[in-house]
Amino acid sequence: MTSQAELTRFFGRISHRFNEPLAKHTYLKIGGSADLLLFPEAGDIQPLIKKLKSISMPYVVLGGGSNVVVDDAGLSGAVIFMNKISYCEEAGNKSEFLKCGSGISLAGLLNVCAERGLTGMEGLAGIPGTLGGALRGNSGSFGSEIKDVVESIDIIDNAGDIITLGNSKIGFRYRESGISGDSVILCALIRLKQDDASKVKERISSFISKKKESQPVNMPSAGCVFKNPETASAGRLIDEAGCKGMRVGGIEVSFIHANFFVNAGGGTAEDYLNLMDRVKEKVARKFGIELHPEVRILKRHRV
Repeated sequence: MTSQAELTRFFGRISHRFNEPLAKHTYLKIGGSADLLLFPEAGDIQPLIKKLKSISMPYVVLGGGSNVVVDDAGLSGAVIFMNKISYCEEAGNKSEFLKCGSGISLAGLLNVCAERGLTGMEGLAGIPGTLGGALRGNSGSFGSEIKDVVESIDIIDNAGDIITLGNSKIGFRYRESGISGDSVILCALIRLKQDDASKVKERISSFISKKKESQPVNMPSAGCVFKNPETASAGRLIDEAGCKGMRVGGIEVSFIHANFFVNAGGGTAEDYLNLMDRVKEKVARKFGIELHPEVRILKRHRV
């Protein structure tokens, strides 16, 4: 077992914390402590991953903590937050292309688009979290998905090497990608189109307003709980199965949108997972449809 003092020397200048409660870093406000939390700069990522591999320390990468349910027992090994890698710049001389660090928030990226009059991402307005998380889960809303604007991404692969993947090699599918769990997304090249900046801002504002009207944005949640089946909306199925307002411990099916579970106070990961099971059972019993998680569930023994 490597001591905290040895780890501090090992990771040098990288900002880090030991035994950090992850409830402080997730939108759902639940989750036990991480053995080690790391906040690297862009130039630190590849050496850091190689160091972690050299001492066989497991790791998981998180962006904004918006679409995850973290084990009440916390996570073993290292948890890497990418929020310091939040740059966004014009790529070369092409004003329609942006190169963005994976730690930039989607809100921040959309602000850049609005300022520069770049269109193509407005449908993602109101989605919390970071670009990296959106890429890994192919986030989407209002008929748009992140895959629609991605030209390529740079990742650190399982061997610790930096490689570039074009859009067709990323393996995008509904609310998923082919990016492996051990790979680290560094940045993305985003391809957009020029438009009037005021129109871009207007569309972003409109989509955010719609989100506020239809989702429980003022309560802690992890976003949509289940993926939509091919033939129906998960929220509608959950609603029609009579699940709105169902509660386990401090976690409740939202009255505003049934595919959101909110932390009404004192909720735990165990509460959340138990409520998922009960909702799945009721939907399966009424409609014969099995719901599958959209949220990322992180358990201690899997990290």
